[in-house]
Amino acid sequence: MVQKYQSPVRVYKYPFELVMAAYEKRFPTCPQIPVFLGSEIIHESKSQDGSIHIVERSCKLTVDAPRLLKKIAGVEYVIFVQKNVLNWKDRTLLIEAHNETFANRVIVHENCSYTVHPENDEWTCFEQSASLDIKSFFGFENAVEKIAMKQYTANIKKGKEVIEYYLNELISQGISHIPRWTPSPRPSSLILSPAYFLQYYSAPFLVCYSLSYDTTLFLLVDKLDTDYIERYLGHLTPMQESCLIRLRQWLQETHKGKIPKDEHILRFLRARDFHFEKAREMLCQSLNWRKQHQVDYILQTWRPPPLLEEFYAGGWHYQDRDGRPLYILRLGQMDTKGLMKAVGEEALLRHILSVNEEGQKRCEEHTNQLGRPISSWTCLVDLEGLNMRHLWRPGVKALLRMIEVVEDNYPETLGRLLIVRAPRVFPVLWTLVSPLINENTRQKFLIYSGSNYQGPGGLVDYLNKDVIPDFLGGECLCNVPEGGIIPKALYQIEEDQENADRVQLWTETVYQSASVLQGAPHEIAVEILEGESVITWDFDILRGDVVFNLFHSKQAPEPRPRESKSGSSVQLIDQSWVLGVDYNRVESPLVCREGESIQGSHVTRWPGFYLLQWKMATPSACAASSLPRVEDALTSVQSPGHKCKLLYYYEVLASVDFRGSMSSLESCTSGFSQLSATTTSSNQSQSGSLISR
Repeated sequence: MVQKYQSPVRVYKYPFELVMAAYEKRFPTCPQIPVFLGSEIIHESKSQDGSIHIVERSCKLTVDAPRLLKKIAGVEYVIFVQKNVLNWKDRTLLIEAHNETFANRVIVHENCSYTVHPENDEWTCFEQSASLDIKSFFGFENAVEKIAMKQYTANIKKGKEVIEYYLNELISQGISHIPRWTPSPRPSSLILSPAYFLQYYSAPFLVCYSLSYDTTLFLLVDKLDTDYIERYLGHLTPMQESCLIRLRQWLQETHKGKIPKDEHILRFLRARDFHFEKAREMLCQSLNWRKQHQVDYILQTWRPPPLLEEFYAGGWHYQDRDGRPLYILRLGQMDTKGLMKAVGEEALLRHILSVNEEGQKRCEEHTNQLGRPISSWTCLVDLEGLNMRHLWRPGVKALLRMIEVVEDNYPETLGRLLIVRAPRVFPVLWTLVSPLINENTRQKFLIYSGSNYQGPGGLVDYLNKDVIPDFLGGECLCNVPEGGIIPKALYQIEEDQENADRVQLWTETVYQSASVLQGAPHEIAVEILEGESVITWDFDILRGDVVFNLFHSKQAPEPRPRESKSGSSVQLIDQSWVLGVDYNRVESPLVCREGESIQGSHVTRWPGFYLLQWKMATPSACAASSLPRVEDALTSVQSPGHKCKLLYYYEVLASVDFRGSMSSLESCTSGFSQLSATTTSSNQSQSGSLISR
């Protein structure tokens, strides 16, 4: 497996020329870096005007490895070749290094750059990336990989300290300013030909060199620097920084929607112990979930029912000693069974999600206020009053579901959980819920029975006395609702409760649901008053396979609703209409499989009515798009009356406001679709439509 490293941007608050003087002091030897035994120049050349200086060095490094491994390998040190291109005119230094020792067994590549800060030309930026690929090493591949990564990460921090050491040494010698390079009066012409570069330098290095004259290459836009990480995200090891930057870059390159904040990405990395692939998979699933359920808008769209506001005994209450937001939940005083029967499980889940979204928002506010990173909150749970009523099976089942949703989509947001006044029935509840809670999260639980939470070792260790709630013996008046028993008269009737349980989270957002039956497509009419607009759509196929079409008609259609038990479809195209006469097809049919997420757009050419149509896919339509699947055959045999279900959203934009690509007509596969690995992109679009799955 190839190990990769990408550094954040390191900023030296010194001019480029002074940093270069400090950098040159590292050669030919550097006592501050013990593993660096020395170097010698094997090639050096300059341009005629002196603006470009190229140096190639052979560097000798000792190997910090067990004696047995050194003996098997037969070496005491390794040789690396370092190639530097220093451009005084553009004030850039590009560095490429690779190993010569064991080059047929181990491949090490490193690229570094020193450039001028884009916002302050008296500062210097440094970036570093590297890769390690161990093909074979006498059966010790894993051991060599661990040794190499450990030694490399240790030297990363050392490298920064060395530059700062030599900068201080120069300043102590009275050298605090070095004049910038200026061209000589005579005409300048490089004596270095392209053939020279092709002879001595690798292709990736040449690309980097050729781009060095474009100062936009090194802008700090969408990049992280070490000061920002320390201030807003906290202390990270070099490899942890690398994982964060790589995952962030991957999202910027592949994700078409809203990019999560850095602290949110970091939570997923921490939840998977900074294992890049596992964290990326977990984050992708969560982003897909957030998009499907429109969670990004929940704080703007969700308003809890009055009954929930009155009887849900939970709310935010100042902060703990560490500056974390504090959430208080009086679970023992809450009628969980009554809430379930009065507002339904989905409303409770939506409220829990809004609490988590608010928690993330408060963490960000506290980070800005306190001047240090706050990435999690503290939850204080009072179990006074907990009894067997709280162990009502549907309520416990709902609780387990909520825990699972929160664990999957809000990892590492709980900094500490303080459980007080735990009754005798608590171990039963704990036995049910603890298997679903991550081990790292369980270690943050502190449980107090009786009055043990009072006095030293109790709440005062984690909360200031002036914020301990009055109902726990503190002096602070707490405005969290007290809960209480919900009158049965407020319960939903069984039919309403059953329908509420069927309602999924996303149906209360901008998405609409529809059912498609055989011979009963679902159609939407979009009236376009001006010639060039953009129709965008986004839909998810929840059940069955459908065919998506887009038509244009000059005449207004009349809706003909077809009611069904689980939803409704609206048919607009009259049966007497003739394709090519009364209406025309403007997008080729697109077969959409169950589980796929489709996004697309169409640039309109004429005013009139554009008809979006979803109809049940026939076996012939599926066969035209791909080979028949086993599940297709089973579905046709087992479910002759199969019903398709979908969620959809559409919008009309003026062409000048459309932020998509007008010129790209190719379809693409989204990395965030749950079935993206098994879907193929469609190139059937004949107009300005961009479709991603």
